[in-house]
Amino acid sequence: MASDANGKVGPLDGLRVIDWTMWQFGPVSTMMLADLGAEVIKVESLDGDHARQFHRVSGASSMLPEGLNAYFESLNRQKFSIALDLKSPRGTEIMYKLVKKSDVFVQNFRQGVAERLGLGYEDLKKQNSQIVYGSASGYGPKGPDSGKPAFAYTGEARSGSLWWAGPNDGRPYNLQSVADQAAGIMLSYGVLGALMARERFGFGQKVDVSHLGSMMWLGGNRNGMALLSGNEPRRQDRSSARNPLWNAYQCKDDKWIAFSMNQSDRYWPDFCKAIDRPDLPEDERYDNMDARTENREELIKLLDVIFLTKTREEWGKAMDVTGGIIWERVQDIWDLPNDPQVIENNYIVDFDHPVLGPTKYLQTPVGYSATPLSTRKSAPIHGEDTERILVEVLDYTWEDVESLHDEGVIL
Repeated sequence: MASDANGKVGPLDGLRVIDWTMWQFGPVSTMMLADLGAEVIKVESLDGDHARQFHRVSGASSMLPEGLNAYFESLNRQKFSIALDLKSPRGTEIMYKLVKKSDVFVQNFRQGVAERLGLGYEDLKKQNSQIVYGSASGYGPKGPDSGKPAFAYTGEARSGSLWWAGPNDGRPYNLQSVADQAAGIMLSYGVLGALMARERFGFGQKVDVSHLGSMMWLGGNRNGMALLSGNEPRRQDRSSARNPLWNAYQCKDDKWIAFSMNQSDRYWPDFCKAIDRPDLPEDERYDNMDARTENREELIKLLDVIFLTKTREEWGKAMDVTGGIIWERVQDIWDLPNDPQVIENNYIVDFDHPVLGPTKYLQTPVGYSATPLSTRKSAPIHGEDTERILVEVLDYTWEDVESLHDEGVIL
């Protein structure tokens, strides 16, 4: 493993996490813990995490050379893999031995599955009273729908989140599995809190995180304000944005520029100067925030015409020369690897993949001055570390390993 000058690979160096998860929600959380330096052992069934066979995501192929899968690879780097038949008593025995030597256990199976296999929190704390048990679900551990099956889209739907993105056309908007990512982040946050509690108070505990709760929280101030005031902020098309200075405009080169100036009266004169329209602040239709809101569709059409006269680079220079204007280029995924801010802050890191060669990974975007994060390994091949973990971590003999193979407990 790579390490920094202190010999550490991150703030969680020395901690062991059992990752009994699949798809995206659970794997996101455990990958983040791995990025922070924890040793993460991914426990898979003998047919593997279903994500290994996921062929397309949002219409794009996820297949890679030599049978690898981009969906799985992007969610499971840094981890080690052991493949077990957990319906076998000997498979459960192996899991219990892992639990005794681990700090965290994370699972995202439908309610009742873990308990039926003897892997619920009450089962595992008998093996290790200090285990931190992370449980991921669609709708939370209590209530009439706690056992209902769920994926990201249903969690987004139930949480009200499909109404705060996309055009204001009266139809729900597909957030493309944002709930998995948000809930995974929340679960890793919950696990870190439980680890801190264990350090301070000396006990482990169960951590529950759901798609529903995480997406409600992701709604943030929008949801908070609505609950307090009874007024729900509405979605808006860019063509009718209530504040034309909180909007995006297409430029001559078909690229887009975005502005984020909520105090529009403060910024309006300088903005008009930058677009070479000093007459607009004197126009009674646009001379104050209320007037611009009232005449917003007409104003946005005017600004659309203006921004089509120059390239985005030219407009950016005009904004910077004027000064004090809050603007940014609207980028896509292919812009990010070349963005100097992304590069300097290690938000995307270069990695020499054993199969794919030179490639790039998103890095968990948290910086530590003394224990920096590092990307140390690619996602594991199904069960590739089974024998090593059994022998080196759990003290099985090679005769034991052969017996487990023969019985079909391991690959």
